[in-house]
Amino acid sequence: MSSLVSYDLADGVATLTMDDGKVNAMSPAMVVALTAALDRAEADGAMVVLAGRPGVFCAGFDLKTLTAEDEAADRLALDGFGLVSRLVTFPTPVVAACSGHAIALGALLLAACDYRLGAAGDYKLAMNESAIGIPLPVPAIELLRQRLTPSVLHRAVNLAEMFSPADAVATGWLDRVVDADALLTAAREHARSLAGLNLAAYRTTKQRAWQSTVDSFDQYFAQSSTRRGILRPLPR
Repeated sequence: MSSLVSYDLADGVATLTMDDGKVNAMSPAMVVALTAALDRAEADGAMVVLAGRPGVFCAGFDLKTLTAEDEAADRLALDGFGLVSRLVTFPTPVVAACSGHAIALGALLLAACDYRLGAAGDYKLAMNESAIGIPLPVPAIELLRQRLTPSVLHRAVNLAEMFSPADAVATGWLDRVVDADALLTAAREHARSLAGLNLAAYRTTKQRAWQSTVDSFDQYFAQSSTRRGILRPLPR
């Protein structure tokens, strides 16, 4: 497994830990590493825990690549949203262990997980696209509509408000907050508890519950494949 994403399988739970030594930016290499780890977890038929490094879950796209205004930027945008869609449709439950900041694409990865545990601490969850001039694609909004309360959706999507983990359970960003040193243990325990589900029923119900969001991702990918500047900042 790549040094960017470690893979640990124990008791039917695959723990995928993103760690680039910095802020876990979603670079082309991180996309490849995380995709490979998800492929392996799917092949193992495992419940999944998706974790970040201490202090950072994922700070979003690698802006150096994303703002290059070339084919690589468009490819990264599509591949990053492809990972979000992959989590939404993943065939076994995915539990997020949010160890710190989850910004932009990182917050979407978090929202796409079935159950989201967060560490108590001084960090932020945010969709900052309006602040940096990037209009959010429709599927990102549709995903967040499934997670956030209506008033918070407006504040998060349009106003780029940042939320602390203390706010997160009430607003819908997280399902539960635990002590930081207990985060991975709690996430793995919860993932193991989900192994008792009838997974055939889980997959069918999940598909039905998320169908409108999945459809919006499919439409986005179909339209974006012929378009440049998918996530290009707009002038003020």
